[in-house]
Amino acid sequence: MVAPTALPLAVTPHQERALDPLPFASPGVFDADLEAFLADASQQLCRWLGSAVSRPPLPGLSLLPAVEPETSGLGAERLLADLHLVMEGAYNPNHPGALAHLDPPPLSASLVGDLICAGLNNNLLAEELSPSLSRLERSLCGWLARRLGLGERSGGVPASGGSLSNLMALVAARESRGLRGVPEAVVLCGLDSHTSLEKAAMVMGLPAAALHRLPLDGDGRLEPALVAEYLESLSAAGVPVIALVATAGTTVRGAVDPLVELASLCRRHGVWLHVDAAIGGVLGLSERHRQRVDGLGQADSITINPQKLLGITKTSSLLLLADPSALERSFATGLPYMELSREGGHGGECGLQGSRSAEILKLWLGLRQLGLNGIEAVIEGAIQRRRSLQHLLHGAQDACELTLLSGPLHLLAFRPSQLDAAGCEQWSQHCRQRLLEHDLMLSRPRYQGKHHLKAVLGNPHTQGEHLQRLAAVVLQSLRPGELI
Repeated sequence: MVAPTALPLAVTPHQERALDPLPFASPGVFDADLEAFLADASQQLCRWLGSAVSRPPLPGLSLLPAVEPETSGLGAERLLADLHLVMEGAYNPNHPGALAHLDPPPLSASLVGDLICAGLNNNLLAEELSPSLSRLERSLCGWLARRLGLGERSGGVPASGGSLSNLMALVAARESRGLRGVPEAVVLCGLDSHTSLEKAAMVMGLPAAALHRLPLDGDGRLEPALVAEYLESLSAAGVPVIALVATAGTTVRGAVDPLVELASLCRRHGVWLHVDAAIGGVLGLSERHRQRVDGLGQADSITINPQKLLGITKTSSLLLLADPSALERSFATGLPYMELSREGGHGGECGLQGSRSAEILKLWLGLRQLGLNGIEAVIEGAIQRRRSLQHLLHGAQDACELTLLSGPLHLLAFRPSQLDAAGCEQWSQHCRQRLLEHDLMLSRPRYQGKHHLKAVLGNPHTQGEHLQRLAAVVLQSLRPGELI
């Protein structure tokens, strides 16, 4: 029998267009077009970073190109032109006067890690989707946890921000105490604890009253004696405690709770101690400065955000635990559509996130680029800048003109001592605007009922001249006729 002759398929114009080359990297040959595109984009980024001093920290104008895709896809030249327009309206953390938030300039190796992470496009959901990167993640989390003192069997998992790290910690704490579905269970924290704890309680299905915020001492820290009384009263009343959340670096003043004493209390009462060290946790990596977060390694779990000081590109947060198996006990649901992991649970079984990118690359490359000496230098520089600014404003504090609020970290908040809430609001707006006119950007948090200005001194480009100019503007704002 003669086989029938195959007839040519009819191709509609729409289908014919769909067969045209699409903008994916070639799997078989070196892609020169991709190389050129990346080179041009890199040059554009390097020029933006290298011209940071010519633009203010906060752009005065933000323009956007068209948002929706056009009928035909755009080429590299048009895409980069549109990208440039977006970049011109972006916040400028590479400027030496960018001192408003916990957003330092990015490390160069971290930028490269982000690029390679995107290009590899691996998925940390399961080991077969990220063979080397899953092992790298487990190894680096283990090293970080051990370095912070959590013990030889410690480890953890990255998360897309400290809010998620805190949420996962509280879920693990609740599971470890067998308190799932117990409506009367509570979480204890300080008045200045991060707002993410309220979100965590909401997501966990806890009533708003389940989050007990305890008073602080004059330095913005939890008082162990008061916490002890509170724990004893809850125990006597039969109220179960999910966790005590201490803080190593509160958002406004950078206060660090007395972790050693709180850890002792938690052990005595059988309470999980979680430390939200998103801001101050990296100081535990430093031999010289780890005493500023003394007791960090005595926690059951720690949130740490290297993005906030070390220049790791966003997002870079980790939840580290003395017993990392608590993560799998809390979050494992089974991945029957994946091959078994060779070295333990899949990444998607060790936290709330399923699919996630290999953000561990930028942290790994960044830490190895810095080295332990570089980590030390970044931390030391930030502490010294805070001390310098504090010294420059000290005279106004002595004269009772300024109230300075700080802790052992690199944050400094201040306000006029004699003004009421309305006066502080007006002063903070006026002074911040004057600072912006000098390309110096501070934030304006409302704290203890009054607006303050806050300086975050983690920018390695900030020099003494910038701090002197900053202090001069602030002191000028306190002179008669300047306060409005």
